[in-house]
Amino acid sequence: MTTRIGFIGLGAMGLPMSSNLQRKGFAVTVFDLDPAKMDEVALLGAARAVNIAEATKGQDIVITVLPATPHVEAVVLGDDGVLAHIDDGALLMDMSTIDANGTDRVAAACAARGVGFVDAPIGRLALHAQRGESLFMVGASDADFARVEPALKAMGTDIYRCGAPGMGSRMKLINNFMLLSTAQIVAESIALGTKLGLDIQTMHDVTGGTTARNGQFHILMVNKALKGDVEPGFTIDLAFKDLTLAMNAAAQNRVGLPMGAAAHAVFGGARAKHYASQDYSALLNYACDNAGVETPRMD
Repeated sequence: MTTRIGFIGLGAMGLPMSSNLQRKGFAVTVFDLDPAKMDEVALLGAARAVNIAEATKGQDIVITVLPATPHVEAVVLGDDGVLAHIDDGALLMDMSTIDANGTDRVAAACAARGVGFVDAPIGRLALHAQRGESLFMVGASDADFARVEPALKAMGTDIYRCGAPGMGSRMKLINNFMLLSTAQIVAESIALGTKLGLDIQTMHDVTGGTTARNGQFHILMVNKALKGDVEPGFTIDLAFKDLTLAMNAAAQNRVGLPMGAAAHAVFGGARAKHYASQDYSALLNYACDNAGVETPRMD
């Protein structure tokens, strides 16, 4: 029997992921506030829902990919939300990057309703989601993981079990803390190198041959800002939100993150300007502007 999936949230990650599910034989019903995004998946054969209820009823699995904790709680826990309409025996998989305490609240509400729950935040970039090469950090019971594993394999190539429900969100928090802080170091390094007269190809090749090699320079920026492309895959605004989640978690657990605090402040400064809605690789442009140099380009 074909697995029926309700997919709510067709942003930079949700749109390609839902499209891949439809291409790979799942019966997908999509819902988003932007009708044009639903139309894109509908062209592949997916059904369009008119509201959350229609995207939820009759589904085996409901997937949510939403911007932040308040959106997830409103869509899932609201009076007319997912849990008000989901079928008995169905499962909710939230793939958003949100506060782990919010994940815990959603997990508890699902348990009280007798609904399975999996948190599976997404790793890698929008370009990987388009190619079906995403990475997933999964918090789930063994039984619930077995139910969602085929869908995860249809959307990505690497699936990591992180523990019980809630552990996927916690893993995503530290993953994004690490990569976003690294992105700022890379941006400052390139800006400094440019100011010192170094060629961008030289910087790329040398750091790629040492332990300085990292995904932010050698995957992200070479595909985005260094090509002059700052169209958002993951905006500076959302990156600031994720760093805020990490800083809040650290404060709640009495952990000092001095490097993270500095990166958080830089993202806050960038989002106060026109960079807010640009891809987070535009940190490079911001750093170069501050250094008084032209942002270098690579072919």
